[in-house]
Amino acid sequence: MSIAFVLGNGISRQGISLDQLGQRGPVYGCNALYREYAPSILVATDRPIAEQIQHSGYAQKHKFYTRKPIDGLGAMRIPQAYWGFSSGPAAVALAALDRNVHIYMLGFDMGPNNAGKFNNVYANTEFYKSSAATPTYTGNWTRQLCQVVNDFSKVNFYRIKGHTTAEIAQFQHLTNLKHLHIEDFLALINM
Repeated sequence: MSIAFVLGNGISRQGISLDQLGQRGPVYGCNALYREYAPSILVATDRPIAEQIQHSGYAQKHKFYTRKPIDGLGAMRIPQAYWGFSSGPAAVALAALDRNVHIYMLGFDMGPNNAGKFNNVYANTEFYKSSAATPTYTGNWTRQLCQVVNDFSKVNFYRIKGHTTAEIAQFQHLTNLKHLHIEDFLALINM
């Protein structure tokens, strides 16, 4: 059974050893993750950060997907079916397209931090809002993740929940999407 890990950038994933995840299966990540860790596949759909990633030379050494690759810089185009998706849902789709049958989604908090503000491990850095900003609207992410889970009905998806992970009503009706508390996830993969 092949497993994969997809990292959103919600703060619930802080403290998880990314190197240990990479020893257990491919890691798919988003946006500024490349600043600290090179996942198996990186995805960025927002133009400014996607262009910075490409100009940094990252895409010539690592697998990187975006909507509009710059010629000659090594990036690949997100598959057409998921081309308009945000980075996190596109990364989940790529993990499913790569025939992983158990996909663990970490940092897909989709809600505010404990102070009711912007929830992102890269808050207060280039291309990201301030940690004091209002939370990001997540309706598109919800709709896109529901589509991916429905598109790959034979794949088992697991959303890992931490203290800042929002309850999403639309996810409750997806039979192949389960929720695991972070402690149970860590015990399951022996971290």
